[in-house]
Order: sequence, then C-alpha cells, then structure tokens
Amino acid sequence: MMSKQIQVGIIGLGGMGGKLFHTFLAHPDFQVTAVCDTDAKRAEEAAKGAGDLPWYTEYQLLLQEAALDLVYIAVPPAFHHRIALDVLAAGKHILCEKPLANTLEEAEEMRETARRAGVVHAMNFPTYYRAAFRELSARMAQGFLGEVRRVEITTHFHQWPRPWQQNPWIGGREQGGFVREVMPHYIHLTQSLFGKVAAVDSQLEYPEDPQACETGIVATLRLEDGPSVLMNGVSQIARKERVAFTLYGTKGTLALVDWSRLEGGGVGEELAEIAVGPTDHLADMLTQLASTIRTGEGDVVDFEAGYDVQNVLEKLLQSRG
Repeated sequence: MMSKQIQVGIIGLGGMGGKLFHTFLAHPDFQVTAVCDTDAKRAEEAAKGAGDLPWYTEYQLLLQEAALDLVYIAVPPAFHHRIALDVLAAGKHILCEKPLANTLEEAEEMRETARRAGVVHAMNFPTYYRAAFRELSARMAQGFLGEVRRVEITTHFHQWPRPWQQNPWIGGREQGGFVREVMPHYIHLTQSLFGKVAAVDSQLEYPEDPQACETGIVATLRLEDGPSVLMNGVSQIARKERVAFTLYGTKGTLALVDWSRLEGGGVGEELAEIAVGPTDHLADMLTQLASTIRTGEGDVVDFEAGYDVQNVLEKLLQSRG
C-alpha cells in the first residue's frame, strides 16, 4: 500500500537528474528514498546532502533493496531501455528522461512493456508544463492565431555541447547531438497541438569527425492534419543561442522563445513579449505525476507520446548528410 508520500528512487544524478532530484526533495507529494549513480562520489554527496539517504552505484541493488513506488531514470539515452525494462519488471511506476530510447525498436518495447505492466509511465518533457506554453495553447484555442499556416522550430547554438553541458556522450553521434537532445521537446509540443506527424524530409550536416554529432539540420514535417513544420537547426555559429517555437497564423503569430518567454503579435505588428504568471514547471509536472499515480487523473506525457516523438526523431536522423 502506498505511503502518504510517493517514495521515489532516482537513477542518474547528472545535469537534468540532479535538477529534478532537488525538485523531488522539495515537493510535498514525494519522498526520495534512494539514489543511484555510476559515479560513487556524486551519489554519496547527493545522498548525504539529502539527509543520509541510501545510495548505490548499481541500479539493480536500488530496485532490490530500496522502498520504492516510483523510479526516475535520468541516464544517457542508450541506457534507458535496459533500466526501464527492469523497473517495469519490478512493478514500479516510472518517469523517464527524453528521448524515450536510443532506437525506435527499443522505444516500442518500452511502450508495450509499460502498457502490460499496469503502472504509470511518464516522461520528463518539462517545456509542456511551462506557463508560456500553457498561455500559447490557451490563446491558440481562443482563436488568436486564426488559421495556423506554418510552424517553425529554430535551434541555433554558438556551441554544442553548450559550456554547462560537457559530458562524454552528448557531443557524440551515437546518442548525443541537439537533434536528440532539444528537438524532442518541440516535436512533442507540435504533436500535442496538431496531432501526429505523417512524413519527414530531413537533411543533416556532420563534421569530418565520424564520432561527432550533427552540426546542422534542415527538415520539413508534414502533419496528418495541420500546417507544415519547418525545422532549422545549426551549431558552431557566431551568434547568441536562440531556441524558438513559432506559430504563424492568418490573424496572429505566437512564439515560445528560449524555453520560457512568450511573444505575440497581430497582422502587421512586431512581436512583443506577453506576460505570463510565475510558475515552477518542474514542480507542476510532479504534481500532475502524483495525481496520476494516486487517482489515475493527471496530465502526464506517457510512453505512448514518447514513442510518437521517437518515431519522428528516428526519421529526422535517417539522413546522414
């Protein structure tokens, strides 16, 4: 029987894992009961900082020994599949980082196994919970845009991996790159607003190093029922980082800029910032996750949606330049 607080174990304490670890610690619906990282020093420091929690370097021991209702997987994409299958075999609810897996076949097995397991399966797509995106969605529903003619996803980086993002895998071709790391957020937002992508035409640019990730992408996505989507991504360029999700309509334009800022304007107008209320989107996501675990009613991005994103992602990556 579940305790008053949902007991959670965390596997992976790197960039995103470390951030959500602290959100879990502060959230009244959750109790972190154990942590795991292959870096023993990192795991021990996190555990001590949270009140001498049990800590592990092998996730199998965490699953065997810790009191758990939910497991959060925050490891590199190549390891999602094996760990998720073990978590699901243990009958635990699961929250997984994006992308869901490192191949479409892995993602499909994870989705099907999660369906059969009868547990809550969710993904960490935090931009979906940002106040700016919620306001964008509301204004779109109210007719601010009119007919949406075009969706544009822009990801421009002066450096990839970014200075704060240095690790052994995120700049590599096998499981890194900004297409895998950033584009899934906006593929998901696009499909949450307009439905599934039906076709993808993609061209990638790669450096000479055969182990290094892409440096550019130009792609178009055709939705089953909706506007055309244009992707324009490039790294190693002389400009400040800019990430934008822009909806162009017959009556207005809305843009989610640099993750959390909303801009909009009408016909013939410059885009201006639209004020949105303060929010903690990570905490809001966890609140929805807790509600889903306890009542079955909550707004979570599940493995089904994660698989749909993976399907588009793999098509984007099929072009090798």
